[in-house]
Amino acid sequence: MTKAELRKTYKLRRQKLTSEAVEDLSLQIANQLLTLAIWDRSFYHLFLSIEEHKEVNTDYILNILSGKDKNIVISKSDFSTGNLDHFLLTDNTVIKKNHYNIPEPVDGIAIAPNSIEVVFVPLLAFDRQGHRVGYGKGFYDKFLAQCKPETLKIGLSFFEAETEIEDIFEGDMALNFCVTPKQVYTF
Repeated sequence: MTKAELRKTYKLRRQKLTSEAVEDLSLQIANQLLTLAIWDRSFYHLFLSIEEHKEVNTDYILNILSGKDKNIVISKSDFSTGNLDHFLLTDNTVIKKNHYNIPEPVDGIAIAPNSIEVVFVPLLAFDRQGHRVGYGKGFYDKFLAQCKPETLKIGLSFFEAETEIEDIFEGDMALNFCVTPKQVYTF
């Protein structure tokens, strides 16, 4: 399937999930993450879930990172440039939803993309080669291209892999892992 077809299909699949299913599947994903050997790094980028889109609830991952005393980085979208600005999450960070219902920091301590060692990547669908389909704005592809080559890119998905995304292009940044409630895919 093409990205557009997958985007439509997986938005519908997500909308059919109950709130209880979202919570249960999100907890299973967090538990799967604990099996990965990724916890020796310092700076972890985490997206804050858009509840209205029934995204993976990253609160469980946030709790894991906090418990391990890691530096947690969150982003603010700049829709005029298509870029993400990154900030350290602290006790003083004020978070507000933007006009797309994305929870974002108002401001804070800026963190450069090349400081980030692990990125948890939102997605709608992914394939067996590690390619992903997001919402189509390109924010994460731009951001991931600014990270160091060794930065780990970990997708989080309620659903299992598609065989192939037909219309991948050169600027699409592939994942290193994708974690679902049932398994961890390694690319």
